[in-house]
Amino acid sequence: MAKIAVLVGTTLGNAEYISDELISLIEQKNHQTEQHLQPNLDDIDADNLWLLVCSTHGAGDLPDNIQPLFEQIQAQKPDLSKINFAVCAIGDSSYDTFCQGPEALIALIQQQGATPFVDKIQIDIQQYSMPEDPAVEWLKQWIEKI
Repeated sequence: MAKIAVLVGTTLGNAEYISDELISLIEQKNHQTEQHLQPNLDDIDADNLWLLVCSTHGAGDLPDNIQPLFEQIQAQKPDLSKINFAVCAIGDSSYDTFCQGPEALIALIQQQGATPFVDKIQIDIQQYSMPEDPAVEWLKQWIEKI
């Protein structure tokens, strides 16, 4: 049984709702989850797989609730070499900054040594009226590898 830290970056609640759906599936597979709606590096177990569920806000920015984690990692430069992560990015392709918020976070944690566990998914809310559906299908493709 794995432990998965679900780090949520949300402004309007879409990413939180998607994370709830993913958590439900993860727990059905008998893995433990810990959802972080105000992620703080000090509260996240370093032994966990990190599942980042994050939208883009404004002009390619991270949502306000996850920005402090980004700044904390920038300032502290922690060794994240033991961290494996997966990313579910949510955005709107009608903007040229589609999914750029999560991309900034991915680049930062990789600079600190974190390793992608699987390929990320980028969900375009212009394409999916129920963005949780492609997220769940993506998770089903790799949940058994944990």
